[in-house]
Amino acid sequence: MATLAELTRIGTDLSAEELTHLQRLVAWWGILADLSFSDLLLFAPTDDTRTEFAIVGQIRPTTSQTLYRDDHVGLRVDDIDRPLVARAFASGEVVEGEVPIKPTNRRALVMCIPIIHERVVIAVLSRELVPDFLERRDPGELERTYLQTFHQLAKMIESGVFPFIGHDVDMDEVPRVGDGLLVVDPEARIQYASPNALSTLHRVGVVGNVAGRRLGDLGVEQPVIRQAIRSSEPITTEVERNGTTVQLLAVPLIDREISRGAAVLLRDITELRLRDRLLISKDATIREIHHRVKNNLQTISSLLRVQARRLESAEAKSAIDETVRRIRAIALVHEALASESSDDVKLRDVASMLARTVQDSFTSPERPIRFDVIGDAGLVPSDVVTRLAVVLHELLQNTVDHAFPVDLPLVDGRLALVEVLLFRDDERIRMVVRDNGVGVPEGFDGSPQEGLGVSIIRALATSELGGEIVMRRRSDSPGSEVVVEVPVLGS
Repeated sequence: MATLAELTRIGTDLSAEELTHLQRLVAWWGILADLSFSDLLLFAPTDDTRTEFAIVGQIRPTTSQTLYRDDHVGLRVDDIDRPLVARAFASGEVVEGEVPIKPTNRRALVMCIPIIHERVVIAVLSRELVPDFLERRDPGELERTYLQTFHQLAKMIESGVFPFIGHDVDMDEVPRVGDGLLVVDPEARIQYASPNALSTLHRVGVVGNVAGRRLGDLGVEQPVIRQAIRSSEPITTEVERNGTTVQLLAVPLIDREISRGAAVLLRDITELRLRDRLLISKDATIREIHHRVKNNLQTISSLLRVQARRLESAEAKSAIDETVRRIRAIALVHEALASESSDDVKLRDVASMLARTVQDSFTSPERPIRFDVIGDAGLVPSDVVTRLAVVLHELLQNTVDHAFPVDLPLVDGRLALVEVLLFRDDERIRMVVRDNGVGVPEGFDGSPQEGLGVSIIRALATSELGGEIVMRRRSDSPGSEVVVEVPVLGS
């Protein structure tokens, strides 16, 4: 269906509430098209005289051949081109007849249904069917029942009770007419069951003739069907029996405020729910694996710390301490993955956890350093995040170690500040770590001889992630900044 902006361009003066009502009808009209074996066109007025109309919606049936190969949305007509549409709009009553189909000069059997909202006709729904449909189709009980159900819903549209206001259903997640149809009376007795509906009932253990029997007598009683009949509102539910899961949509049928029962669409969704459960189980298993990896990394860190306490060499202890910190950075990524349902992680969350860890571990009240994470890079694949986490941890650690020397007072008593800025576009992720400290020496290029940490940063950012890294003094204020850019998809 045309959007509000498109309707404005077309020239219709539908209000927002009226448009919402039409969109609510459009959500249901796949069922209407299939029940009527027809193309449906939606006409909205475009002038004050209500003699000119625009086609603002079109749908083809899945139960029959379409009448129109072309898209007619946006086409303008008048009361001469479409007299039945104009008559239905003016009278507020259903009008039936035949119209020629241009440019083929074929004729269509048309049923024009006025769409009522707040007792006012706002548009017309036209059912378009080839005149010899019944001869071609050789109608049986299925065709007759489908058409009868459609005519009941058409009367409800004409009286303004359909579509159901305030009881929206996600029509993308419900059965279609071809999946299976039951028609039940006000006592929930089955008046008709389509062949596909019978097949579905057989899979849940219902055998034999079901006509005239209540759903409760068949062992699949669902209070929601009775509730739909009593409350005149559509309801969806699922039934599980004999290892089979069946989805139901109960659509109440109303005539002059009197319940005439319901049309119940049903389909077997056993395979769908099985896949859902497998995915849930798989997600849970993956999260459990990440949780265990995190625990194992923490165990390794603890063992290394125990080993470090038994060493006498200060250099060896320092090396082990640095290794432990790097392992902790990787463990934080797995901690984040353990709480996610996918293999992607929000880089901002990992950056925030790393910033808090460094702040808690390596700063003191006497020498406070504030860490801020600014911006967002969205969800990033775990293998990319793991490497970026180690890069970020090294950069934050280097900042703490070198940007704010203990023997050098802060200028003008300003607060020591480290900022992590995250950006992302369609091609690259950009991470900037900057501080307001002493700054790197002039001519510093981050070459490998500067230290193991810088070598690790460069290897991860360039060799493994295929990105670029720049280390430099800030031009806008005292301090340093490191810019890391990597492709969105990693290497």
